[in-house]
Amino acid sequence: MRAILVGLKTKDRTDSEVRESIRELEGLVKTLDGKIIGKLLQKRDVPEPSTFIGKGKAYQLMELVDGTKADTVIFDSDLTPAQISNLEDITNATVLDRTDLILSIFEQRAKTKQAKLQVELAVLEHELPRIYGQKGKALSRIGGGMKTKGAGEKLGEIKIRRIKERIAKIKKELKHIKRQREEQRKWRNKDPNILKVSLVGYTNAGKSTLLKRLTKRDTYISNKLFATLDTKTSFVNFSDIGKKAVITDTVGFVKNLPETLLDAFMTTLDELKDADIILHVVDVSDENWTDKINHVEDILKKLKVNDKPSVLVLNKIDMVVPSLEYVEDRDESMLTAGRESVIVSAEKGWNIDKLRDILKKHALKKSYAYVEGI
Repeated sequence: MRAILVGLKTKDRTDSEVRESIRELEGLVKTLDGKIIGKLLQKRDVPEPSTFIGKGKAYQLMELVDGTKADTVIFDSDLTPAQISNLEDITNATVLDRTDLILSIFEQRAKTKQAKLQVELAVLEHELPRIYGQKGKALSRIGGGMKTKGAGEKLGEIKIRRIKERIAKIKKELKHIKRQREEQRKWRNKDPNILKVSLVGYTNAGKSTLLKRLTKRDTYISNKLFATLDTKTSFVNFSDIGKKAVITDTVGFVKNLPETLLDAFMTTLDELKDADIILHVVDVSDENWTDKINHVEDILKKLKVNDKPSVLVLNKIDMVVPSLEYVEDRDESMLTAGRESVIVSAEKGWNIDKLRDILKKHALKKSYAYVEGI
C-alpha cells in the first residue's frame, strides 16, 4: 500500500487535534505495513457533501496521487458511500476512510473464533449501507444495457439479503459464546479468594507486556497499534495470603473507534462488568497521554463501568527517565491528582512488585467485604 493521508480541519476541531489524529492514522497505516508517501490537509467549516474536501481540493489530490504513484488515499474521517465513489472517480485510486483502515487491521489481528466473528460482524455492518454506494454503483452497471429494472439492482438486493442473514447468524453465535463465557465466570464470582482484574488502556499502551510481567504468561507483543485483539486471561497466585487474581486483557481503545466495532466487541468488554478492579494502563512516554486517559475513561462511562475501583498504571517510564531512582512518590501523586496509581515499566520490570502489592491489598479487601456480607 502506497498511501496518501487526508485530514480535514473543521470549525469544531483544533489544529492540535487534527495533527494528533493524523499521527495516529500514520500509526494505523504502518500497522498494515503501508508506506505513507504524502499528506493533504484542508480547512473547511464543514465537510463538502460530494467530495468531503471540496472539488478543487479533490483535483489537487488527484494530481498528488498521479505525481507520487500512490494507489490508496486514506481519510482521517468517515466518508459516505457517495463521497468514496466520487473521490475514486476523480483520483483513480482506492479510497478508504478511518473505519475501513481499522477494520482491515482487526481482520488481520483476529485469531480466535470469537474475535473473528466480532470483526466479521463489524465489517458487514459497516458495508451494508454502502451496497448502493460505490459498490452498488458497480452492480448497477451490470444491467445498464437492459431496459428493465436492472440486474444490478437485483444483485444489490440479493447481496443485502445475504449480508443481513449472515449478520443474524453471527449475532446468534456470539450470544452462544457469551453464554459460555458467563458460565466460565460464574465460579470465579463465587470464590472470595479470587480477585477479578481487567486491563484497559489505549492501544499500544503496553497491556500485553504488563500481563506477561504479572503472570509470567507468554503472549504476543508488538510495538504496533492493535497488536492483539483476543481476550487473554491468566492467574497470579499470592501464596503468602492465600489469594489469587485472575487478570483479563481487553482490546485497546483508539479515538474515533467506530460504534460498530465497539458494539461488536461488547462480548469481550463484558469482562469489565465482572471485574473487581480495573487497571488502566497508560503510556506516559506519549506526549498526549493525559488526553488518552480521558478518552479511555469516556468509553468506560459508555460501558457503565466507570464507578469500579481502578488503578492508573503509568507505564513506559523507562522511555522518560534513565532509571527508577529518578521517580519519586510525589511525582506519581502530582501526575495522577492523588488517584490510586503506580509508575511502572512493564518492559524493564520496574515497580511490578509494587503493583502486585496493590492487587494483594484489593484481594484482601474483597475477602473482608465477602465475610461482612455473609
